[in-house]
Amino acid sequence: MNDERGTWGSRLGFILAASGSAIGLGNIVFFTANAIKYGGGAFYLPYFIALFVVGMPIMIMEFSLGRFTGRAFPVALRQIGGQRAEMVGWFGILNASIITMYYITILSWVFGCFLGSFKQMWQPAAIEAFNLPAGALSNSMSFFFNMITSLNPLFYVVIVWILNVIIVSKGTKTIEKAVKFFVPLMWLMMIVLIFRGLTLQNGVQGIYLLFTPDFSVMMDINVWKGAFSQIFFTLSLGFGIMTTYASYLPKDADDVNNATTVSFMNCGFEFIAGLAFFSLLFTFSIIPKTSTIAMMFFVVPEGIARFPFGVVFFGALFFLLLLFAGLTSSVSLVEAVISSFIDKFGWNRSKTIVIVSLVGLLGSAAFALPMVIDPGLNSDGTLGFTLLDLFDHWAFGYGLLIAGLLECIFLGWLFDLDTLKSFTNKTGWFKLQNWFSILIKYIIPSIIIFILGASIFDEFKQKLYGSQMTLGDYSYLYILAFVIWLGISTILPYIFSNMKSYSGPRADMQKEVPLLIDT
Repeated sequence: MNDERGTWGSRLGFILAASGSAIGLGNIVFFTANAIKYGGGAFYLPYFIALFVVGMPIMIMEFSLGRFTGRAFPVALRQIGGQRAEMVGWFGILNASIITMYYITILSWVFGCFLGSFKQMWQPAAIEAFNLPAGALSNSMSFFFNMITSLNPLFYVVIVWILNVIIVSKGTKTIEKAVKFFVPLMWLMMIVLIFRGLTLQNGVQGIYLLFTPDFSVMMDINVWKGAFSQIFFTLSLGFGIMTTYASYLPKDADDVNNATTVSFMNCGFEFIAGLAFFSLLFTFSIIPKTSTIAMMFFVVPEGIARFPFGVVFFGALFFLLLLFAGLTSSVSLVEAVISSFIDKFGWNRSKTIVIVSLVGLLGSAAFALPMVIDPGLNSDGTLGFTLLDLFDHWAFGYGLLIAGLLECIFLGWLFDLDTLKSFTNKTGWFKLQNWFSILIKYIIPSIIIFILGASIFDEFKQKLYGSQMTLGDYSYLYILAFVIWLGISTILPYIFSNMKSYSGPRADMQKEVPLLIDT
C-alpha cells in the first residue's frame, strides 16, 4: 500500500528545500573558479543571460510538471507523454542516482577534512602511499591524499548515508525541518567568510577584480558554453529534483514566483561566495584550477592556512559550510530517487529507503576505494577517485544536458504545452506567453545541442575521456565506466518503463491530461 504523499508544511519550507538543493558544493567554489577563468565580472553577463534564457524557464517547466501531475519525474512524464516519456524520466533519475553515489563520497571526504581541520590538515606530512616526503605537496593536499588512501572514507560514507536517511525518513516533514536549520546557517557562515576575506590585507582589491570585467574574453565561445553549462547544473535541472519537490505543493502554488525566488536565492549565494573567495584568493595570490574538487580540498584550504590567525576556526567553518550545503543537495537527490520508485511501484517509504540506501551505499563505497593505481600521482591516484572522475564526466557532463534536452522535446513537441502554460497561469502572478513556448521548443534545445555537440567534438578530437589517465593494471576502466553509465541510463529506463505501474491515489490524473502521442 502506497503511503499518502507528503505535502510541504509551508511555502518557506519548499523554497528553502528547493534552494538548498540548488545551492551545493559547486556553488560555493566552482562559480568562483569559472569567474576567474572567464574574465572576472565579464562572466556575469553570459551567466545572467543563461539564467533568464535557460535556467528559469526550465525550472518553471519542472515546477509546473510536478504540481500538474502530483508525481515524481518518471511517472509525471508518463502521465503527459506515455511510456516513451517515462523512459526519459527514468534516464534523468538513474543518471542522477549515479551522481548521488559519488556526490555522497565527496561529502564523506568533506567530513574527513572537517575532522582534520582541527589539527592534521595544517601540518606537513609525508604521503606514504605515493612515496612523497613531507613538503612535496601543500599540507592540505598531503592530508587529502593520505585520507583517500586510507579506509577512513569508507566509514565516513556510511555516516553521510545515515544522515541522508534520517533526513528523508519522513519525507517532506523531516526534509523541511532540516533545511530550515541548514540553509539559513549556510548563509550566515558564508557572510562570516566574506567578512574575514574583506578584512584581510588587500582583500578589497579582490572584490575590485571581481567587478572589473575583461570583456575581451567574451569573444571566446567557451565563456558562453561555460555560463550555460554552469546555470544548468547549478539550478539542479535535469535531475528530476524540482519536479519531485513541486509534486508536494498544493494546487494553488505559484510556479513562476517560486522559480524566480529559488533562482535568485541560488544565484545570490553564488554571488556572495564569489565575494568571499575572490578576496581570499587575491590576498594570497592564489590562482585556482577550475576543478571543484581542487578548489574545495586544495586551493581554498591553502588560502585559509595563510591566515594570520584563526586558521582552525575558519578551516572548520569552511568544511562545515561545505558539509551543510552538500547535505541539502544530496538529500534532494536521494528524495528524487525514492519518490520515483514509490510513485512507480507503490512501495512504502521505509522499504524504498532501505533499498535505495543500500544500493547507494555500495556505489558510494566503490568511489571511496583506497587502492593506489597511479603511484606517480599523475592523475587521480586511487581506484575510487579515478572511478569518480570517469563517471562524473559522463553522468554530470553529458547526462544532465541530455535529460534536459529530452525533457524539452517531450514537453515542447509531444505534449500540448499550452495546457501546462494555462495551468501555470491560473495561479501565477506573471503570465507565460508565446515566448515561453519558443524558449522550450526552439531556443533551449538549440543551446543544449550546441553544447553537447561541442563536447562530443572535443571527445573525438582528444579520444575517449580517461584514455590519457594513468590507470596501471586497470587500463580498461575508462571504457568500462562509459559502458556502465550508458547501460544504467538506457537499459534500466527501458525495463522500468515497461513494468506495471502502481495504480493508487491521484493515479487518475492521467485522464485529465491530453495525450498527443500513442501511449
